[in-house]
Amino acid sequence: MIDKKSSKIPQSISIVTIALNEEKAIAKVVNDLRKVIGNAEIIVVDSSTDQTAEIAQELGCKVIKQIPPKGYGAAYHEGFSVSTGDIIITLDCDDTYPVAAIPILVKKIQEGFDLVSASRLKHKPATMPLANYIANCVFAICEYLVCGIKTTDCHTGMRAYRREMLQSFPYEPYSQSLAVELYLGPARCGYKYTEIFIDYTERVGVSKLQPIAGTIGTFKRIWKWRRFKDVDSMIENAKA
Repeated sequence: MIDKKSSKIPQSISIVTIALNEEKAIAKVVNDLRKVIGNAEIIVVDSSTDQTAEIAQELGCKVIKQIPPKGYGAAYHEGFSVSTGDIIITLDCDDTYPVAAIPILVKKIQEGFDLVSASRLKHKPATMPLANYIANCVFAICEYLVCGIKTTDCHTGMRAYRREMLQSFPYEPYSQSLAVELYLGPARCGYKYTEIFIDYTERVGVSKLQPIAGTIGTFKRIWKWRRFKDVDSMIENAKA
């Protein structure tokens, strides 16, 4: 059984983001982050062929090269493994997520939540294609019906995690649907979670979304964390 008790109130912050040819956006994102978090740690796991890594390094980020690319889940797992903050915040480095929401996420963690998810879907964002919006709504309905977990946006790239939770929860990293795993899994295991709403803006650069693989992976994760499954046994097997 996972120990869900936190031994201390988190204080330090790590920002973990992953990059694949984001040279047009990375400087703005990092500069915006600095206005909010000061000198807190920013980790960029980079698989780019452009100048993203060089720009990030010049701006004081810790850059982890992952060449050749190993995928979304593997990149975030690498970032988590080298981070040092008590609070770990994820966001995409394409300038779609509002860095101004970070203090709200941090405050929620400090109030006692283990996981805070920043949903893009209070309403349909003007910047999100209709097909993507419908898919996300379907995922949310399925998560509630199959797993009993309420969320509006299981694929948001902006979250805050208590470090102790990420260290103790044995997630499966090698998947494009890691964001789904890192919401449903902790929620089903009894960690304290909540959701806030954010504005979602137009991305800078080209989308790297893989809709077919992402959809298959999402439904696999939903089924994995379904109701009535023995969660304790799953956790013990994952740790073995």
